[in-house]
Amino acid sequence: MAQIVVRQIPEEVHRALKARAAAHGRSAEAELREIIARAVLPQSRPRAGDLMRSIWSGAETDDLSVERDRTPPEPAGFE
Repeated sequence: MAQIVVRQIPEEVHRALKARAAAHGRSAEAELREIIARAVLPQSRPRAGDLMRSIWSGAETDDLSVERDRTPPEPAGFE
């Protein structure tokens, strides 16, 4: 993973970053990674569910019934 060193950050910006990080329950470094990612990555990236829905768009699903099996899973046995 790449690394970036940012020098000469004004003290008030550093304090604000630390306060924001504390409010979100993470380190200043993790908060800064989140800020950078939100600033440079597209906000409208498709999510997995949206992609799955687009695969089925236009398909005839009127008679399709999907029910969730709510039976608790059995733990794995390694004997």
